[in-house]
Amino acid sequence: MGEAKRRKELGLPPRAVKKEKKAEKDNIFQKLRRNQILPVVLAIGFMIFLIVDLLRYYNQ
Repeated sequence: MGEAKRRKELGLPPRAVKKEKKAEKDNIFQKLRRNQILPVVLAIGFMIFLIVDLLRYYNQ
């Protein structure tokens, strides 16, 4: 309590509590949620792949 009273007398705000960062690895789903352009690019690339594959199949 001594430090809290001293900070109050000096006009300082209460001391901030430091939060520890998690050491977890981000999995692929969390990365896709954060990056909004990546799923669009992957979907367009997959559609182009399907169209090219369909054209190759019918040209045989």
